[in-house]
Amino acid sequence: MNIINNSILARSIKNAVVTIGTFDGVHLGHQAIFKEMQRLAKEVDGETVVVTFYPHPRQVLSIGTERLRFICSQEEKLKKIEEFGIDHVVIIPFTKEFAGTPSDVFIKDYIIHNIHPAVMVVGYDHHFGKNRMGDYEMLNKLGAQYGFRTVQVGAQYVNGVAVSSTKIRNFLWTGNVKAANDLLGYPYSVTGTVVLGNQIGRTLGFPTANLDIANEYLMINNPGVYACQTIIDGKVYNAMANTGLRPTIGDRAEGDFIIEVNIFDFDGDLYGKTLKVWFIDRIRDEEKFNGLEALKKQLGRDREKAKEMLRVKSEELKVKS
Repeated sequence: MNIINNSILARSIKNAVVTIGTFDGVHLGHQAIFKEMQRLAKEVDGETVVVTFYPHPRQVLSIGTERLRFICSQEEKLKKIEEFGIDHVVIIPFTKEFAGTPSDVFIKDYIIHNIHPAVMVVGYDHHFGKNRMGDYEMLNKLGAQYGFRTVQVGAQYVNGVAVSSTKIRNFLWTGNVKAANDLLGYPYSVTGTVVLGNQIGRTLGFPTANLDIANEYLMINNPGVYACQTIIDGKVYNAMANTGLRPTIGDRAEGDFIIEVNIFDFDGDLYGKTLKVWFIDRIRDEEKFNGLEALKKQLGRDREKAKEMLRVKSEELKVKS
């Protein structure tokens, strides 16, 4: 996949099939757009182009900063877009000055003048530009004037729910990772560096990898215990993760959020290594227990519950395949 940091450099793209958006999470709705783009690119003998923005507009405009969270980082987003077969990604720097650009001016100056689209593809509820005034109807009119076709992809539904980044963020915010994963089309994950903890988990028989998460916009905000998976040296391991403040141990200040992962059937040194953890399902809320012995007994029950959840998930995947 070719990453272009200046839309002017996209002028040589052949019969461009273009879509525009932030694509947080690269969920099933986005994936449907990418599939339609690939179909259209074959039809017009062209190449697929995703136009996106960095930083995320909400970061620049300080919209909803008290709950400013994203499903994935910029790097993870680009990897996902590449996985779904897009030829080019054009990244437009998002600034407050750029935010003032009227929708039609943006399309004319950045998309038509530089990329020369053969086809524009948008989602069912897509809006863009200043005050989000740009939409499918505007693109249709501009297409008739400048010679490109506009195609709208309908909503994607899972269990009767229309897929959107907002819905996924809300699910993750409340800890409902299973519902979020259904809309994403893959398990939500976090990546961090394994750092030294207080090793209390080891004394209880549940050693944990404590993750230092560099992403300040981490989505899972609801303290609890989760069934997870991770990969170490190419091997998939089942695991359970605790997110929150560890109230029984009482060593974390309010707001000092941690993720610690107990990896099943693994005994090795992970300190300093980067670990990616996929969240499969939620086991329970974080609780304060009456001492470490009570915590140890609950962790045993949590591990059995996690194993059962992961076994069921494995069976579901076999059925789908």
